[in-house]
Amino acid sequence: MTTDSPSSHTADSTPRTRPRRGPWPFIRDVLVILLVAILVSFLVKTFLVRAFYIPSASMERTLLEGDRILVDELTPRFGGYDRGDVVVFKDPGGWLPVAYAPQQPPLTAALDWLGSLVGLSTSDSEDHLIKRIVGMPGDHVVCCNALGQVTVNDVPIDETPYLSLNDSQTAPQEVDYDVTVPDGSVWVLGDNRDNSQDSRYQQDQPGDGFVPIDNIVGRAFLITWPVDRFGLIDFHHEVFRGVPAP
Repeated sequence: MTTDSPSSHTADSTPRTRPRRGPWPFIRDVLVILLVAILVSFLVKTFLVRAFYIPSASMERTLLEGDRILVDELTPRFGGYDRGDVVVFKDPGGWLPVAYAPQQPPLTAALDWLGSLVGLSTSDSEDHLIKRIVGMPGDHVVCCNALGQVTVNDVPIDETPYLSLNDSQTAPQEVDYDVTVPDGSVWVLGDNRDNSQDSRYQQDQPGDGFVPIDNIVGRAFLITWPVDRFGLIDFHHEVFRGVPAP
């Protein structure tokens, strides 16, 4: 039988203590996670989807004032746009009144900027417009025929599925125009036709009422708020099914 020597016993029984870690590793991990989350959110907002809110009644019945929506920025890059699409676009110039934005406290401005960066804030909604595409490049769009209908390439379109009309109306108030949409642009109208400062009313602006396709942010596709209005946005492509190519 063998026995441990006193020296070996003492060496083996000495408790080992790990060096204490400071708070920095934890802080570092949190910062890395936050930076990755911000980067992913920024890429999503830049290339995939973007959030906006509806500041006016110009798209009723489809969209109500105060609705929050998501805009698809990706698929139009590959498939382009179609008549009937509901699109968000930057002001081509002169469509929106010049608005004075009061200076925000630095902390509020920083949080708003960060929220806009990751798509949680919709602070730029007031700088954009949302309408429905009625005329694509080359289309001949005229208002109106004897029934008050818009014609596209000499074909009248029945817009009753989405127009906001009162009980006494069968068609919106007529605003005469006869335009051919130039290459690289679209002609857009609001669904609440009698309460929409759309292409019809911008013909005295530098762009003659047309919206450059490069100004379009993307196609609105989903209402996210309020909860009871959650759902997909209908483009009503069937309304334009009989319209021939220009």
